[in-house]
Amino acid sequence: MSALEIVARRFDHPDVVALVERLQAEYVRIYGGPDDTPTDASEFAPPAGGFGVGYADGAAIAMGGWRHLGGGRAELKRMYVVDEHRGRGHSRAVLRWLEADASAGGVAELVLETNERHPPALALYRSAGYTRVAPFGRHVDDPRSVHLGRALPPVGDRS
Repeated sequence: MSALEIVARRFDHPDVVALVERLQAEYVRIYGGPDDTPTDASEFAPPAGGFGVGYADGAAIAMGGWRHLGGGRAELKRMYVVDEHRGRGHSRAVLRWLEADASAGGVAELVLETNERHPPALALYRSAGYTRVAPFGRHVDDPRSVHLGRALPPVGDRS
């Protein structure tokens, strides 16, 4: 197994576009339809946000991004690892990269929305210290939505 190299990419980069297509297919399988949350490449470009792609042996196999919500908060979006590379710690590596990138971008708290139909995502976030937060965004009224968040350490404090 090779190490995961995470590289900052624009949301409209071809590797991101290809991974998002795979992720949307997974959403259809899990939820019955794609995620139609409006997204724009500029939301994930500094200083508004950040996006990273994980590469193993030169292949784009993982991704994730964050976008500012205001008030020191940012939202995690599009966390994904391709099926054949799961179970190797890549999601956790992408999450750590995103947390560090967001913290460097002035974010004090990361929040996210996932769904109880996605137990692996819930397990990852909870094991990384994410706890329930007040519902936000497009799915506030969905009883299966799970909203989580975590305070980030200040830049330079990686405790």
